[in-house]
Amino acid sequence: MTSRFTSQNKTTQQRLSTHTVGLVALSDFRKRRAEVIEQQEREARDAIATGTPLDTPERSRTGTPDDNTDVSNPRKKKKKEKKVAKGRGAKLSFADDDDENEGDENSGQGGDEPKDGEESGEKKLKFKANSSVSVVPRAVTKAALRREAAERETLRREFLMRQEAVKLTEIAIPFVFYDGTDIPGGVVRVKKGDFIWVFLDKSRKVGADLGVGEKANARREWARVGVDDLMMVRGNIIVPHHYDFLFFIMNKTAGPTGKLLFDYVSEVSESTLPKRSVDEQAVKSASTQPAVNSLEGALDDPTFTKVVDRRWYERNKHIYPASVWQEFDPEKDYQKEVRRDLGGNAFFYS
Repeated sequence: MTSRFTSQNKTTQQRLSTHTVGLVALSDFRKRRAEVIEQQEREARDAIATGTPLDTPERSRTGTPDDNTDVSNPRKKKKKEKKVAKGRGAKLSFADDDDENEGDENSGQGGDEPKDGEESGEKKLKFKANSSVSVVPRAVTKAALRREAAERETLRREFLMRQEAVKLTEIAIPFVFYDGTDIPGGVVRVKKGDFIWVFLDKSRKVGADLGVGEKANARREWARVGVDDLMMVRGNIIVPHHYDFLFFIMNKTAGPTGKLLFDYVSEVSESTLPKRSVDEQAVKSASTQPAVNSLEGALDDPTFTKVVDRRWYERNKHIYPASVWQEFDPEKDYQKEVRRDLGGNAFFYS
């Protein structure tokens, strides 16, 4: 018979020694060991449910360390054992009681104090104006809006006045008639706001007055010539009729050689601004016109501006210098262009 003082529950090692007799493979041993541990845990749960005391297997006996046990820190291990003992109702004394109590008191004192994050979360944040910003926005009121609208209107009128003054400013353009050779043509007076065809029409009248041409009835021939039959060649650029001089002056358009096509001033001085309306200023300027030699551009090189018969150009456009003339293209950058002849050969001179 079994002694009553003998434990009825076998340890893990005892059960393994019974169930692993004759095993050879390590996998079989692990499988049996897992089954034994599972059986012991099941018996422990049943004993707790029925209230029967049972010597449950400990993790230390199975060789499997507890997940919550930190082997490297024996201090935490002792504290855990103390908590387990208190849970079972045993009054035990440990040497670390004083240390733990001090830690609890410190933690209690620290827990009563609110954290920075909690304190900042409870208080409402107040934003103040940035004093480093130099520009202070103005209040948008009806009076401020009317004042800004009046200022814009004043600036718009001043700009239009200046633009009209620039357009009405007269300039002088010396030129030559060209039919393979330079024929002196004189100087034409135009305004910066005039179109190119206005200059060609005045040059046609100059040609008729001078009788330019080899024929005896040159004046009659010039009378038959229309503006569309003439071309203005500025440098090597054929300027279209529908452009005005102000376009080239304001944009400072340069030709292939880097020289401005129309090098005139794009602004007017305060003394020359019109004080009266445009019509009155035009009448006044018509009655008291300055001499053409005193106008801006009167001393320019006349050979830079050529008046050419379009029919002559169509017959000789394959011959130099007409072969290098090209019609003006506002989208083209002539400064980056490589000048070439009709055969595609690049010019090595400016």
